[in-house]
Amino acid sequence: MPSRKHSNETTVTQHFEFLVEEPSMEKFLHGLLPRLLRKDQTFKVHPFQGKQDLLKKLESRLRAYAEWLPTNWRIVVLVDRDDDDCKKLKQELENIATKAGLKTRSNSSLCWQVVNRIVIEELEAWYFGDWDAVRAAYPKVSRTVMQKTKYRNSDAIAGGTWETFESVMQRYGYFKSGLRKIEVAQALGQHLNPSRCKSPSFVCFRDALL
Repeated sequence: MPSRKHSNETTVTQHFEFLVEEPSMEKFLHGLLPRLLRKDQTFKVHPFQGKQDLLKKLESRLRAYAEWLPTNWRIVVLVDRDDDDCKKLKQELENIATKAGLKTRSNSSLCWQVVNRIVIEELEAWYFGDWDAVRAAYPKVSRTVMQKTKYRNSDAIAGGTWETFESVMQRYGYFKSGLRKIEVAQALGQHLNPSRCKSPSFVCFRDALL
């Protein structure tokens, strides 16, 4: 685990507000964050009804935060890339935050209020990044899965990451009727090791909180 750094030279973050696309990420974070954040830090996760719903409402939500946000609170906006250009999506998020009157980590590293992070290939890419966590939750899955070259960079799995994850799970006897994403997110949030997960987008997300 990297050493924890204060996100502000004079103000230590005491609380995070997470704005996420959907309930599966909410469930995942509720399992993960108590093991990732400092013991004295608090958090709240706000799920939206999908990416478009989040993007549509984001500016008004951030404008509301700008009216009262304490100096030791931070906002984390977390969205999937999907088919978007990553740089353009990040810039769109940055522009929305700036229009709302808030300082982003990209533009004001010492006194930021908002950090925008993009999940490159869906939440399932983070699961592939820590296969020991998957095996802890679903022990029938083989440890040799990650020896295959196509899975080694979890953010670059071709053909749809959640579909690939579902296929692997079904191969070992889980979710024969289809992947239950919220159930899996809740389980993996309890097991994923923030120091062990190799997904580049997870590492970028993790390091923004430290």
